[in-house]
Amino acid sequence: MATPLFETVAIKRPIDTIFNAAIFLLLLSLLGYRIYFLRTNGFDCLHFTAFLCELCFTFTFFLLIVIKSNPVRFITYPRRLLKRVEEIPAVDVFVTTADPSLEPPIITVNTVLSILAVDYPVNKLGCYVSDDGCSPITFYCLTEAVEFAKIWVPFCRKYGIRLRAPFRYFSTALGADESDEFLQEWNIIKGEYEMLCRKIEESNQAWDSRDFPFFCGTDSKNHAPIIKIIWENKECENLLPHLIYVSREKRLKHSHHYKAGAMNVLTRVSGLMTNAPYILNVDCDMFVNDSNAILQGICPFIDPKNDKEVAYVQFPQRFYGGLKDDLYGNHLIVSMEYIVPGLAGSQGPSYMGTGCIHRRKVLYGQSPNEHKINGNISETTLYRTFGNSEDFIKSATSALMGIADYPNSLQCSIEALNKVASCSYENDTFWGLKVGWYYGSVTEDIFTGMMIQGKGWKSIYLNPNPAAFLGCAPTTGPSTFTQLKRWTTGFLEIFFTKNCPIFATLFGKLHLKLCMFYVWIYLWGPQSIPELCYSLLPAYSLLTNSHFLPQVHERAIFIPLLLLVLYNLQQVLQFLKTGQSIRAYWNNQRMARINTMCPYFFGVVGIVLKFLGLAETMFEVTKKESSSSNDSGEIDEGSFIFDESPLFLPGTTVLMMQLMALFTSIWRRPAEPGGVGEVICSVWLILCFWPFLKGMFRKGRYGLPFSTICKSSVLTLLFVYLSQKA
Repeated sequence: MATPLFETVAIKRPIDTIFNAAIFLLLLSLLGYRIYFLRTNGFDCLHFTAFLCELCFTFTFFLLIVIKSNPVRFITYPRRLLKRVEEIPAVDVFVTTADPSLEPPIITVNTVLSILAVDYPVNKLGCYVSDDGCSPITFYCLTEAVEFAKIWVPFCRKYGIRLRAPFRYFSTALGADESDEFLQEWNIIKGEYEMLCRKIEESNQAWDSRDFPFFCGTDSKNHAPIIKIIWENKECENLLPHLIYVSREKRLKHSHHYKAGAMNVLTRVSGLMTNAPYILNVDCDMFVNDSNAILQGICPFIDPKNDKEVAYVQFPQRFYGGLKDDLYGNHLIVSMEYIVPGLAGSQGPSYMGTGCIHRRKVLYGQSPNEHKINGNISETTLYRTFGNSEDFIKSATSALMGIADYPNSLQCSIEALNKVASCSYENDTFWGLKVGWYYGSVTEDIFTGMMIQGKGWKSIYLNPNPAAFLGCAPTTGPSTFTQLKRWTTGFLEIFFTKNCPIFATLFGKLHLKLCMFYVWIYLWGPQSIPELCYSLLPAYSLLTNSHFLPQVHERAIFIPLLLLVLYNLQQVLQFLKTGQSIRAYWNNQRMARINTMCPYFFGVVGIVLKFLGLAETMFEVTKKESSSSNDSGEIDEGSFIFDESPLFLPGTTVLMMQLMALFTSIWRRPAEPGGVGEVICSVWLILCFWPFLKGMFRKGRYGLPFSTICKSSVLTLLFVYLSQKA
């Protein structure tokens, strides 16, 4: 019997379970208090609104409890796989980039270099770079990167370097016991890398149209397909994996389906050139942090216990550098450690869009019970499914049949490649509907994963130490909000369609626990409505000298107080357990409130406008910081960055309402005691929106725009006026 390549280990978290139970009971108690109050005192709009909001919070927390239950982790044994080298399958790696100004080429270059240097058989690896910006600068930088890779990769293999992204490797200190030979080579390689960086920085002037005539006259939104082999791994030059540049055709009158469309083109192009049975996709900023990463990801696929039921292996999103103590709360460390392992114990995690290895045949629409096709599919069905390229149909059929003799060269006619990369190739086919990455949402990743799991496939969550991949998180308020708004909009695009996860469970094979997870995450946007309403209740109560929380003489006052204490104590323990600071906990807590009321709310507004036919959703690329930007001293790591975007308007307005309410309450000085809970809530919200308060008195990028302050002032005065009239 073959030695197992990975194992499953249950995770025990008794303290977290106790906290979850206590918080949930307190939430139910608070609902009970609301019902009792409404029955004994009659209908009260303030308490009824609070009841509806708290009902939403209780439902959300219940979903979270179920999602986090029965967590597991997986341990892989890649060294055992190396002993069975004949079983190691071929892997195609997809790297996607879309805009060289928002995603600096040096980031893409480091990601590609880390892939070319992984510990994996060179003749079984191919790297495809999708450039949706059709940038000659990106192409030029990749050609220069290959020249550097010719010395970088042998250096890494010779000395067993584990971290193979040069910009990260050369920023770490060397050991004290390194040999003279190593130090000499290290200095040479570092000098060559610095020269590469200079070439990339000067790339606007460096590339010559005579060297790259295929870019002459191209427009990023209107051009023919460009597919170029930058490096081909030949049997006599077993040095680097294949490196292929792909820029798909774009025409102004054709929908290109954003990243999902780019991934589907890469799938077809790679199917014609290498046709590896497994596909790893990474974003341009998500470099390989551990040279064994791909070996680890392949282990669950070829382990005899799981090789027939696993569709994809997902690694967590981890981030390097970033701002101190996770200022914008976007590192998601606690979520990756406490939420996703619960999914791993069921049908597996959702697809996160990067750091994921897929089975090619699953992307081609195969179901778990169809281990292999018999080759008797009609020609009409094949054309309807995969398009009218006979070459690609042969490739897809071989993948579905499990034929393992994949070509070792990239010899394929340019006509065939250009055909499958054309913008009209998918017309009247199942691409984006039943095959490849799914269309219909700007969050194509989670949509594609859900549809795959809806067929009954499972997924595996690998969370190794060190992290397999590292990326860069947004480092400004506007870029963070843009990303979150896109996510929220995409989630709602999926939820309010026939592809709703509830239907996938009722009529498909999506497990109930996974259904609850997708419902929880898809409703991030609508969650902003009860949270915004709840944030207005303390301000309204203080302005009108009323109350919606139990008063100090009521025993029920301990319910909300205990909720506040226990919830935050649980969060503190989770952050400390994952190696983060108290400051990081607080940054994440306040960003949870800010994100819900700002980008999430606008995600809901955007989807409402789309359904009304007044606007279309757009895929907005998140700006990536180059590897050295955070070290340049240009960013004050403790200060929030703003811009003119309306995304900051709700947060500024909520802050002003609380300030106005507190000022009014203090000025009035009611004779009767009460309103303690409301004062605590109002102060808590002010603390959460403290960066906005500081922004009201600062200038430049760290200050709130005057127009935003004026609009929020008008809305606050209107709220005060209506409160007094009520």
